[in-house]
Amino acid sequence: MEKKYQIMATAAAGLESLVGKELDRLGYDNQVENYRVRFTGTARDILTANVWLRTADRIKIIVGEFDARTFDDLFEGVKALPWEDFLNYDSEFPVAGRSKKSELFSVPDVQAITKKAIVNRLQEAYHIRTRLPENGYFAQLEVMIDKDHAMVTLDTTGPSLFKRGYRVNKGGAPLKENFAAALVLLTNWHPDRPFVDPTTGSGTIAIEAALIGRNIAPGLIRDFDIEQMDWFDKSLSDIVRDEAEAQADYDRQLDIEAFDIDENMVNIAIENAKHAGLGKDITFKQLAAKDWTTDKVNGVLVSNPPYGERLGELEAARELYTEMGDVYRQLPSWSKYILTSDLDFETSFGEKATKRRKLYNGAMRVDYFQYWGKRAK
Repeated sequence: MEKKYQIMATAAAGLESLVGKELDRLGYDNQVENYRVRFTGTARDILTANVWLRTADRIKIIVGEFDARTFDDLFEGVKALPWEDFLNYDSEFPVAGRSKKSELFSVPDVQAITKKAIVNRLQEAYHIRTRLPENGYFAQLEVMIDKDHAMVTLDTTGPSLFKRGYRVNKGGAPLKENFAAALVLLTNWHPDRPFVDPTTGSGTIAIEAALIGRNIAPGLIRDFDIEQMDWFDKSLSDIVRDEAEAQADYDRQLDIEAFDIDENMVNIAIENAKHAGLGKDITFKQLAAKDWTTDKVNGVLVSNPPYGERLGELEAARELYTEMGDVYRQLPSWSKYILTSDLDFETSFGEKATKRRKLYNGAMRVDYFQYWGKRAK
């Protein structure tokens, strides 16, 4: 029997249910919680989740969880876990920490005691009396205490999953790739319909749409921390990627267009799309949002326009929203999805949204205003 692990995919607030749906599609029973989705699986499943999940932040193994109201509880709870299954005697394992609404509120102390308990366990397991060298493979650990319940995890991802590896240039304030993918997955777009991003910036939304349209796994061209760990079967790296590669659809015709008023941003977006291997799948053009027209029907438009966060910029942003409203009202069969931190967006746009969804772009509250089109025959 292959060893099974308790696993969690972490996610930004508001995106957990999307991660749950992605895991459903991959065939994993899962439990959606705040900021994370739990599931069980093998080492192969851990790599599969890293390679395939578009909207998650990281994939972590839950090494153990228990109640801890005293430092003694914490030490004994951590020491009782099978650390030798995950760490070598020489593994480098920093311990991050968090605590909220708990008796043990000093995070540095929580980290130090957790580290000490793990060192103790490894010294006993490997019969070492001296200090551990910590010059072997890297394993980022975290201890989180919430309402006196401790959870200790091992990160299998490394740099966050939003770092797909295709973005060579970012430009201004870019959206993270997993957040851009979420914006696409929250629409009613299907790859046989036209897709437009009229404020494309560095091209992330359009690139993520193309990856979804081609069913290309977002983690296909990058490595993950789990692949460097001794207990991981290295042959799985090729197996999981070869399977993912076989599922990509390179023959489907996609109709994806992306515009920006700034020619420099358009050039950056073109470069990023080429780097993602999608240079021929997206048509980029320098164009102001107000100058876009189309004869196509039943399309989907996703926009992350400037929010106007700084003084004086809100006026310009609201002017853009008004122009968008004037243009988009002439396209009743198109569904429009617009992300902004301006909660009065509908007033400038001139129309009440069919639905709005609260999300967080980093720490910033943003709303996703959705205008559903009436399908043309």
